[in-house]
Parts: sequence; structure tokens; C-alpha cells
Amino acid sequence: MSEDVKPNEATQKTAVSRREFAAVSLVAGLAAVAGAPAADAAELPLTEAGVTVKTPDGNCDAAFIHPTTGVYPGVLIWPDAGGLRPSMRQFARRIALEGYAVLVPNPFYRTAKAPVFEDLSTFDFDNPADRAKLPPLTGPVTAAGAAEKDAVAYVAFLDAQKEVDKRRKIGTQGYCMGGSLVVRTAAAVPDRVGAGASFHGGGLVADNPNSPHLLAPKIKARMYFGIAANDDMRQPDAKDKLKAAFAAANVPAEIEVYASLHGWCVPDMPRQNGMPIYNMADAERAWGMLVALYKMALG
Repeated sequence: MSEDVKPNEATQKTAVSRREFAAVSLVAGLAAVAGAPAADAAELPLTEAGVTVKTPDGNCDAAFIHPTTGVYPGVLIWPDAGGLRPSMRQFARRIALEGYAVLVPNPFYRTAKAPVFEDLSTFDFDNPADRAKLPPLTGPVTAAGAAEKDAVAYVAFLDAQKEVDKRRKIGTQGYCMGGSLVVRTAAAVPDRVGAGASFHGGGLVADNPNSPHLLAPKIKARMYFGIAANDDMRQPDAKDKLKAAFAAANVPAEIEVYASLHGWCVPDMPRQNGMPIYNMADAERAWGMLVALYKMALG
């Protein structure tokens, strides 16, 4: 524990609906803000601490990273299937440098302490033995209602910290399995979550009544979905269903398909067929969209 932190939208041609206006504004705004660098971000000193978050299902170990002085909007990061590890902590440090107080929980706290994987680059998704390690970890957090309970606890934790400005909305971002958990979080705590971003999110659209995209009517946040090329190839109608669901709910959401593979944002993703999954150029573009979303929705 760091000594600096105490745990604790008149004619058919010209008329624009409110929903359409919001969507156009979001796209234009993100594009503009994404190109604007943060002033003096690299000079902002940070404090990092290991913390414990009490949830209905037990104690969750987590990382809490924030600028050393001042109060800032809170951000919740949902990790991918590799869990809380150095690469996720680095995401937290980087967004904290933009002026946010960031919580990264161990999504697998019901099963094991973090880090379960120190570096995912050595994990072989084609190896049955490696794949067999994942269900016991991901199963509990993706079980019906589990992520919602966790989300309420994580947001409450953030709101209890003196470094978090509770007058401003909270943002949440997620990767891989964390993408769907972002949607569940925005639906579970709609009055607090003002922005949500999913990058190469898994299971966003499913043929069951518990599909995340069906939660759109409960959400009040601005949303961004960055979809991987191979995910789009496997489920080409998902982006259309996602777009339709959020449009019907009058929730501003941008949905973008990247040319990169699933996992492109995460630096320690293992290679696939001898080629890297991580794509720095697209990862940086995605990061710019994330920062722009937060600046628009959270301040």
C-alpha cells in the first residue's frame, strides 16, 4: 500500500432527430478531441496503491491509481481474460495521467488473487491445457448478475475515495471479456456512469435474453465500441444489432470496426500464427477515442 493512499437528438432533408443529433455530435466530437493532446499530462505525478474492495461475494483485490493531488472523475477498468496484471496497470497509469482516478479490480477475485497471469504473451490460446485455465477464472464473473454486483461495489468504492470528484460522472473501459462488462456496468449504475468504452469486446450480442446489447434502454452513458476485424467476420450482424439497440434507446453510441485482430489494444497479447496481435497504430487510435470520449462525457 502506498503511503499516499488510505485504503479505504421542417423537412425530411433537413430535419435531425434528437437521437441523430446526439449520434452525429458524438462522432464529430470524438474525432476532434481525439486529435487534441492533453496538456502537461506526462508531468502529473501519480500515486498507486493496492486496495481491497468489499463486494457481496467477498473481498476483491484491486489497484487504485490517481494523480497525487486534487480530485478527479473516477474510471473503472475491466481487464481482459488475463486479469489484473502489469499491462492493465499501465492502462490505468496512462488514463490517470489524463486526470482521472482509476480502479482496476481483479475480476477473478472469487477464484484467485492477482496476478493470475503476470504476462499474457506466453499464453497459448491454441493449447487446450492453457485454455482450460480460463473457465474457472472467467466463469464466476460472467455468471448472471455477478458483474452487476461487482460494478455497484466498484463504483461505490470510487465514490468513497477523497481523490474522486463525485459531482462528475464515472467512466468505464473494458477489453475482450471486459467489453460486455462495461455495458453491464453502465446499465447497473446508470446515474453514475457517464461514459463506457469497449475494445474488441466479447459477447456483446448474443441470442439470449441476457445479451448485453439488450441493456441499452437502461444506459444513460455515451458509449464507444471498437470491434476487431476477425470478430466482425465471425459475427457480421453484431455491429448492426448493437447500433440498432442503442439507437432505439436514444443512447449515443459510436461503433467502429478496426482492421486489427481481437486483442489489438493490449501490448502483452500473445502472437497468433507467428504474427503479433497487438497493433500499435490502431491501439493508439483507440486510445485517442477513449480519451476523447472521457473528455466529452466526464470533463
